[in-house]
Amino acid sequence: MKRLYFLRHAKSDRMPGERVADVDRPLNARARQAAPVMGRYLRRRKLTPDLVVCSASRRTRETWELVQAELKGDVPVEFSERLYLATAPQILRLVRELPSTSDAALLLGHNPGLQAAAVGLAGHGDAGERERLKAKFPTTGLAVIDFEIATWREVAEGSGRLERLVVPRDLG
Repeated sequence: MKRLYFLRHAKSDRMPGERVADVDRPLNARARQAAPVMGRYLRRRKLTPDLVVCSASRRTRETWELVQAELKGDVPVEFSERLYLATAPQILRLVRELPSTSDAALLLGHNPGLQAAAVGLAGHGDAGERERLKAKFPTTGLAVIDFEIATWREVAEGSGRLERLVVPRDLG
């Protein structure tokens, strides 16, 4: 079995009046509270990945730093330009290239690609939760999808089971 965690970055700051490239936008104050909450949730539920592929943007890097601090352990992380604003097909290609030594990988990226990839892969699981994922995947949202496969190369559209969908408001 393989497990994918899709984590959308925490809310970024628009920095009114400043000209900041999209890739360089930082997290806002609310995000700096939400990301550690999600990290604690992952730790308490024993949902720790063995590999993280994180978009190279500032907001995803900052999100990972805050989440990782709550995990209480080192998880190998790869910062990837390929995941920055990636489309669903690009994300699927990236998933199929994950190392075979990893059984649980977390992808930390951006909408709309991250949501579209999660929706496309989660062909099974609670129908209500899949509809909720299809309707909205908010910042700091987490989708966990399980696959009954031996290698990442076998991941296919609709082949996964949405194990859970957690959004910040679910955590209080």
